[in-house]
Amino acid sequence: MHQKYIPFSVAWELTLTCNMHCMHCGSVAGNTRLNELTTQEAFNLCAQLQDLRAKYINLTGGEALLRTDWNTIGKEIKDRGMQVSVLSNGLLITEKIISELRSVGVYAIALSLDGGTPQTHDSIRGVPGSFEKCLRSLDMLRQHDLPATIITTVHKKNFQELPLIRDRILGKTKAWQIQIAVPIGRFPRELILSQEEFYALAMFIASMRKRYSIKELAIIGAHSIGYHSQFLRNTMVSPVWRGCQAGISVLGIQSDGTIKGCLSLPDSFTEGNIRQRRLDEIWNDPQAFSYTRHCHPSDLKNHCASCRFGGSCKGGCTTVSASLTGAAHNDPYCLYLVENQMMKKYG
Repeated sequence: MHQKYIPFSVAWELTLTCNMHCMHCGSVAGNTRLNELTTQEAFNLCAQLQDLRAKYINLTGGEALLRTDWNTIGKEIKDRGMQVSVLSNGLLITEKIISELRSVGVYAIALSLDGGTPQTHDSIRGVPGSFEKCLRSLDMLRQHDLPATIITTVHKKNFQELPLIRDRILGKTKAWQIQIAVPIGRFPRELILSQEEFYALAMFIASMRKRYSIKELAIIGAHSIGYHSQFLRNTMVSPVWRGCQAGISVLGIQSDGTIKGCLSLPDSFTEGNIRQRRLDEIWNDPQAFSYTRHCHPSDLKNHCASCRFGGSCKGGCTTVSASLTGAAHNDPYCLYLVENQMMKKYG
């Protein structure tokens, strides 16, 4: 079968089990998901990912490290020629875990830090002491020369603390990924950033990327940090946004084998389950992932429908668009849109 698309980046939810209770969790993680894949099923999935020529596999959760066989699954991925990273909240990082991370050969271990103070981080994540533990874990990873990165999810509760977070991690991490919270799972809509706050966030990212070299601190504006700004030229890794990559170069796998283009997408975007169909059958299905693979200009909605960038942008991040507007191809967190609105308002 001809394979037109390659899942370059795969987010694999190993388990929904979690030892935190984060207010912005889109998965509502905590309890174990029903019928999570067995170790043997996970090994079989590794083989199928290899067949699809997947390259980067990010093991996530829940809390990925709570799954007792995470390291054997990680080794299986690595042995099949793919790269492994792990996303963790940092609570379980010990000398034993560090030894296992080294044995697996991870190319990155990402820790979540969502506040510049203990009060903010701990209240967001629902676990007292988690702020200090995260920073201790970051120091431990650095001492053992493991490639640690930080991920911060931004909303009204922590928006003002980004400079404090920067000061806490500068010199301790290789990269800092900044992304926005959206109203899915536990997160309430009233805490999302306004468009003005969102634009200020983009300005912060652009200024930090200009201030610090890649070696000092690689600051990454995630897929949801705006598009086609007329004034800010340095907010994302790629200089040009080419549209949502869910189902094109990105694949999401839930712990029960459910397949989506991106783990953050709602269940209505489910494409199948590996227990019913092989992964290659789901991935190569001509009808699958139509919202990105077969996006037509007529699919664009509202401001995106008349936008000169619509053909390449395809309406921004599908998760953000779906969570905020109820449909794809209509992302309101767009720098080009916000700038035009501000010029009309203040110009």
